[in-house]
Amino acid sequence: MPMTRRFGVSDSEIEAAAHLMRCGQVVAFPTETVYGLGADASNPAAIDRIYEAKGRPRHNPLIIHVSDLEMARRMAHLSPVAELIGAKFWPGPLTLLLPKRADAGLASAVTAGMNNVAIRFPSSTVAQRLIRAVGFPVAAPSANRSGKISSTRFAEVARQLNGRIAGIVEEDECDHGLESTILSLVGLPIILRHGSVPQEALEALLGPIGEDSMPEKVAAPGQLRSHYAPEATVRMDFNSPTGNTVWVGFGPESKGCQLTLSSSGDMEEAARNLYTVMSEADALAGPGGVIAFASVPLVGIGRAINDRLKRAAAPRST
Repeated sequence: MPMTRRFGVSDSEIEAAAHLMRCGQVVAFPTETVYGLGADASNPAAIDRIYEAKGRPRHNPLIIHVSDLEMARRMAHLSPVAELIGAKFWPGPLTLLLPKRADAGLASAVTAGMNNVAIRFPSSTVAQRLIRAVGFPVAAPSANRSGKISSTRFAEVARQLNGRIAGIVEEDECDHGLESTILSLVGLPIILRHGSVPQEALEALLGPIGEDSMPEKVAAPGQLRSHYAPEATVRMDFNSPTGNTVWVGFGPESKGCQLTLSSSGDMEEAARNLYTVMSEADALAGPGGVIAFASVPLVGIGRAINDRLKRAAAPRST
């Protein structure tokens, strides 16, 4: 493939990026969570290019991104509960796993052959404009090599995927910095991946919710045990320096750390910084190095931060 093309966010540039996608190519674009690796979700060849560019296992399904609720309704059966949640949290960083409509027109590989589909309506204006220009839902996993650190900046997308995809839309507006929460509404509500919408916010609307984020068989994106990983070994819950380890602190009590997710202990700031700091720590650690992360409370978005760290620390596998 020739050099990856760089797009701005003017109307003409968005249309040019959408034209590539309508022609079956893959274009990375920013959302409010992380950069996505987008392709027309109806085009089997385009979806194959996503899997090839990422090196993604074929049993790991993709999220489709829509530009409005009506587009979501054409792809899946939305129950009254789904409509209620959509009215509250969409557009935004929440993905719903829903029963797929038989006439959705999605490429089979989008759902890894399953009968359910993961749908998100992003709040990013750039993402919305691009989806509308494509004219069909856009399948978009995170824009990184499979299992590696997700990208929240144009430069990181280019480093991992330059020459592997047709284009990248440049607009560093990934305000949340963590992927979406995935909530299954196939049966009782269950959280399949913790993310930028905290469990507490969902439970305020729905009551107590179960979670199944590390199942034996992958049912939704983001459930691989080893994921979001740097080259260095990751360790969790270290609250003091050890040896030559690169220590990433959290909160004002983290003295002597080389890097910090948030010096004030702000959870939202820590989430925004997680992948950027992980990349910086990886560069400092070098080949064979170790990154030790300080403890982050398991409340609110801290659940999602701990989820990503746990997967980054897991034995490397597909």
